[in-house]
Amino acid sequence: MAGAETIRVELVHALPDRQELLVLTLPAGTSAAEALRRSGLLRQFPEQAASPSLAVFGRLVQAGTVLHDGDRLELLRPLLADPKQRRRERARVERRRR
Repeated sequence: MAGAETIRVELVHALPDRQELLVLTLPAGTSAAEALRRSGLLRQFPEQAASPSLAVFGRLVQAGTVLHDGDRLELLRPLLADPKQRRRERARVERRRR
């Protein structure tokens, strides 16, 4: 078990064909951005370095969010299409079929 001055955090990044999972031991008070930087994961995925989207247990967080022991930090992939726009397009196609 981690001491009071350190926390253990899982960092995950899911791709269509594989998943990266790292377990990090970090100083207490570490931010999401700092955990991501320390992980080295952005060297593997430099296209996300400019503006990474982060979540903790599926909920979007800001880069400065302080992590807690046991958190699962997720590096999210950029959206290929706006989900709301895609739903509108599917609804429009469905209306035409009727």
